[in-house]
Amino acid sequence: MRTLSMNHQEMTDRIANGQGFIAALDQSGGSTPKALRGYGVSDDSWSNEDEMFARIHAMRSRIVESPCFGCGKVLGAILFEKTMDGESGGKPVPDRLKERGIVPFLKVDKGLEDEANGVQMMKPMPDLESLLERAKAKGVFGTKMRSVIKRNEPAGIKAIVRQQFAEGARILAAGLVPIIEPEYDIKAEDRAEGEKILLEAIEEGLDALPADQKVMLKLSIPAEAGLYSGLVDHPRVLRVVALSGGYSTDEACEKLAQNPGMIASFSRGLLQDLRATQSDEEFDATLGAAIDRIHAASMA
Repeated sequence: MRTLSMNHQEMTDRIANGQGFIAALDQSGGSTPKALRGYGVSDDSWSNEDEMFARIHAMRSRIVESPCFGCGKVLGAILFEKTMDGESGGKPVPDRLKERGIVPFLKVDKGLEDEANGVQMMKPMPDLESLLERAKAKGVFGTKMRSVIKRNEPAGIKAIVRQQFAEGARILAAGLVPIIEPEYDIKAEDRAEGEKILLEAIEEGLDALPADQKVMLKLSIPAEAGLYSGLVDHPRVLRVVALSGGYSTDEACEKLAQNPGMIASFSRGLLQDLRATQSDEEFDATLGAAIDRIHAASMA
């Protein structure tokens, strides 16, 4: 799918009904060095934050400009703020993505609080409205914000979901679509039980939304396959996407395929085999193979 300027309704239809997945290209300050190391760029190749972000932007631009990235299987891409403000292919990144049929999203959270009550809440976002205004002016469709559940503490799980929906209301008020992401740590031993509490809390938040509003959900692939099938069909959910959560590409795809209706929004699962030293042909072939695997799992 190629279009010069998808409007809001066209982007909504693409996300709601498209046959594909969402790429997560939103590593921020804390996770950027790890992402660069995975790409084969060592810490000693940059000497300050600006150089670090220049390196990660070059990687992301290489992905965006790869022929396979615009093949129609990537519905959307989640961007870090500096990526949103940058260029790819000589154009602002959101414009370039839409030109390639890819809906742009923006990571808006400011990181995580220290763990309390078994969860890590999001840090305050006092400047959210100004960031949303800027994102909307650049043609961004939606946002993503992440918090993390470490163990089955019902009070903590409910608090994290309440915070996600409260911030989601601010985003909806700005005319953007929030991706609500209460990630459940896949290493938690009590995840199967805790995810049932999470599901109930999410359903309560959805049912409280006005009838004309929709959000997206980004969740860990559930320990119990099919647990979130009701969310996929909820009238106030535009799409349910899955994070790879530390799984390898193969593991994530295998588990995702057991959850019809959920589509991928992978970072590590998409990028793990890409290297700065690869030729353009090798890079495109490697990225294309990952896109094909993730697309197939999303459509299973």
